[in-house]
Amino acid sequence: MTITRREFLAVASAAPLMAAHAPLRPVVIAKADSYSTGLVGTLRVMFDQLGGLAPKVRNKTVTIKLNLTGSPALKFEGKALSLTHYSHPRMAGALAHLLNEAGATRIRFVESCWGTAGPLEEYLLDSGWNVRQLQSISSKIEFENTNAIGKGKRYLRHSVPGGGFIFPAYELNHSYMDTDVFVSMAKLKDHATCGITLSMKNIFGITPASIYGDDAGIDDPNEAPTKGRLKVCHFGERQPARIAPAENDPASSRAAGHRMPRITAELNAARPIDIAIVDGIETVTGGEGPWIKGISAVKPGVLLAGFNAVSTDAAAAAVMGYDPRATRGTAPFEKCDNTLLLAEQLGLGSADLKKIPILGVPISEARFAFRRP
Repeated sequence: MTITRREFLAVASAAPLMAAHAPLRPVVIAKADSYSTGLVGTLRVMFDQLGGLAPKVRNKTVTIKLNLTGSPALKFEGKALSLTHYSHPRMAGALAHLLNEAGATRIRFVESCWGTAGPLEEYLLDSGWNVRQLQSISSKIEFENTNAIGKGKRYLRHSVPGGGFIFPAYELNHSYMDTDVFVSMAKLKDHATCGITLSMKNIFGITPASIYGDDAGIDDPNEAPTKGRLKVCHFGERQPARIAPAENDPASSRAAGHRMPRITAELNAARPIDIAIVDGIETVTGGEGPWIKGISAVKPGVLLAGFNAVSTDAAAAAVMGYDPRATRGTAPFEKCDNTLLLAEQLGLGSADLKKIPILGVPISEARFAFRRP
């Protein structure tokens, strides 16, 4: 992985500041064969091993970023979306139950829904979720589609410490600042462009398409976006709406394998994850969704959780059979830079398994090779 002089200076200035907020914390791994029974108990034990949920969430607003990538109309082999590439509603329900039990005052589920700025509840219904059942868990539960301004009065700017690799700051839906605890609920998956998509890559989806989408406004946001973020975030073919800061260097590489890992890392610096959850009970290998040719449905039967996203994703990568410190050109980062190493350079945490305490099931017992010989 190569790094420019400007990136080096950004890393050098940001890392000492960020390191103080990113102590090496343990990651818990657990076996889980099914979504139908035992999820609440399994997650409760995992969080107890991490020191408990109550000290982190009591009397606080908790925002959970779901992983609902791609249109609900795109299914793989006719399977339920939540059994392949979407977050599972029972995972969301189990977490909501535990957050309510631990004394959270507000539990907000969010996602920047593909192709729409409509209510998240409708998107969830289209995705096969029983929204009423989820709401019945607690009166504290609410929903927000962060693809546009939503229920907020204005977008809020999140600056990247050190100035960022690609963008110096991001304009985001109010939900990402109007919260005390931020949770990334991700799937254990490969990614065609970033190698792997875990808790940190899930945060790529917090950018509103109204500002960063292909049909975003030029000056002001387009509050009715219908497209993705390919032109702005993936390939840099256009700048975001002028309400947001433009790129640091419009002459930098336009390759998605360069841009997306850097945007992911700096988004995590601008909006750090407080709790990372990676669901590998049932998922897909070979890519992030059914639009990628050659994916396969698999059942690794594993869950991971941690209070540091870099360390949690490093452990998850190892469970997948990958070296979390692999450099560009080595699986799974053959055509991209390693987001984990970029985040590590920003001082967000460690991807060194030798330094990460692993609790629960050892990696060697949880390993499920995502690439078969």
